[in-house]
Amino acid sequence: MAHPTAAQSFRDRLERVIAQTGLNQAGFARHVGIDRSTLSQLLSAENDRLPRAETLAAIAKGCRISIDWLLGLSQREQIGAELVEAVLTIETQAHAPFNERFLRWNAEAAGRKLRTVPMSFPDFLKTDEVMQFEYAAALGPEPNPALLAERRRLTIASIRDGGEMEACVSLQALELFARGQAQWQGFDIAGRQAQFNTMASLVDELYPTLRLNLYDLRQTYSAPFTIFGNSRAAVYLGPTYLVLNASEHIRLLTRRFEDIVRTATVQPHAVAAYLRELGASLS
Repeated sequence: MAHPTAAQSFRDRLERVIAQTGLNQAGFARHVGIDRSTLSQLLSAENDRLPRAETLAAIAKGCRISIDWLLGLSQREQIGAELVEAVLTIETQAHAPFNERFLRWNAEAAGRKLRTVPMSFPDFLKTDEVMQFEYAAALGPEPNPALLAERRRLTIASIRDGGEMEACVSLQALELFARGQAQWQGFDIAGRQAQFNTMASLVDELYPTLRLNLYDLRQTYSAPFTIFGNSRAAVYLGPTYLVLNASEHIRLLTRRFEDIVRTATVQPHAVAAYLRELGASLS
């Protein structure tokens, strides 16, 4: 049986919340302070996207509902609205591969384990060519190569110095990249082969302080998120992201991460060989 997507799970839980209020769609939209058209779009069976961070926060606050529960990251539904305000901040420009906030959060988490479920695969494992292609809209027509490489350099240096990082990457994300489909349409085969070779070499070199787990979206799913040690977590929702600081939320996301690790189809010690095989298959 196919596992529901993140958007489907969110839609099911939102419908449950609306039913519990006893309001129609127009009344519910007014209650939480969002546009009726926005609510209709979120409830549409054809919608395959999660809501904007501002919309998610409005629903959580207005209904005293856990954001983690709405995103399918937790089974605990109720949470006080005052706690939502205390532990939640909304940041923008999440699509840029370099960001001073991320560099600061990485530095603050030095010596602690970083865990990430990226949207595709981790930026610090990407070649300059891949980042330039993926982030063309955010970076403009003439991206600065030094700026592109800065976050990658600092992250790899941290791992080489003994920092620990673990990532969960879906098999489907790697297969889409290998085939040059979805957001990778138009990226040349030589660039894709170089990316697989580069990623395999780094995974080999940095293992076991860097551990990549490859999981199957048919078995589990997750909204993209990163946990910075035990002090902060960021959940990505398109061009904005939620920053969570409460220890309870960080523990919950850590448990969710460990759940994904347990479903991994390709274990960390075998990932480099898997990546090289994918790259070779493009010849």
